[in-house]
Amino acid sequence: MAEVLTIGEPMGLFVAQEAKPLKDVQTFTRLVCGAEVNFSIGLSRLGHTVSYVSRVGSDPIGQHIRDFLKENGIEDSYVQIDREHLTGMQFKEMAPEGTDPLVVNYRRHTAFSHFAPEDLRGIDWQGVKHVHVTGIPAALSDSCCASVEALMDAAHAHEATVSFDPNLRPALWPSHKVMVRTLNRLAAKADLILPGLGEGKILTGLEKPEQIADFYLARGAKAVVIKLGGSKGAYGKEREGKEFIAPSFRVEHVVDTVGAGDGFAVGTVSALLEGRTLEEAALRGAAIGALAIMSAGDNEGLPNRTELQHFMEAV
Repeated sequence: MAEVLTIGEPMGLFVAQEAKPLKDVQTFTRLVCGAEVNFSIGLSRLGHTVSYVSRVGSDPIGQHIRDFLKENGIEDSYVQIDREHLTGMQFKEMAPEGTDPLVVNYRRHTAFSHFAPEDLRGIDWQGVKHVHVTGIPAALSDSCCASVEALMDAAHAHEATVSFDPNLRPALWPSHKVMVRTLNRLAAKADLILPGLGEGKILTGLEKPEQIADFYLARGAKAVVIKLGGSKGAYGKEREGKEFIAPSFRVEHVVDTVGAGDGFAVGTVSALLEGRTLEEAALRGAAIGALAIMSAGDNEGLPNRTELQHFMEAV
């Protein structure tokens, strides 16, 4: 059985192949996207086993997603088929290299938005060591939010650790207040919290990384690693008081910034699963985040173990 579980909405991704406004583009490349998809692929490429908990439609996009997960070594027995609702989709423009592209989502009333806590009953927890969740599913519907909470509670009941990446998507939430309240409630159920500095400021109202880390440590987290952005690396602090700055890796050419945070989560969680220290884990996270932004697409730059080793040794 898989050692890691994650829950989220995989979507069909259509990337423009013309540098035009999306309304004028006629040619797209079909891919698969989703923060949890990226996380799963990254862990799988490093040799870890992952089960994806989700729901897709019985439409061609949903069928393609299931094929894609299998091709990337991701266990999909917990991906349910919904014959009444469609799979989510995303369209992404071709933006100048180094800039964030315009992204348009179609994820209201999708198959995954109807996922409910009772859909978790068939999970086999034998061998599961870790659960990774982001703040995105909780924004999609009340039942999705309840499912995320139930999965986190079940993880602790089965002595698995939990990581949480807020992954803010303000446009998906009914209000700023609801977003902050809900995500901080979820964060209180996690052992490891992985916000960006900007996200931490929004969620806590605090400015300094040390203050943001203390905010979450006081609410039950065992460790917090805050992505500082750009060349600033990451700040980490553990419940026992140890703190550090993990340096960044030099990036010669930024191609696409989408997926950098997911790459950071891949590196941090994989290293912790392998018994590395939190500081070593954050350093690996920074390396994979750097590799992610040097490639086009959401997950094309996620490395296998040999590629990761060569990159970290060369810098």
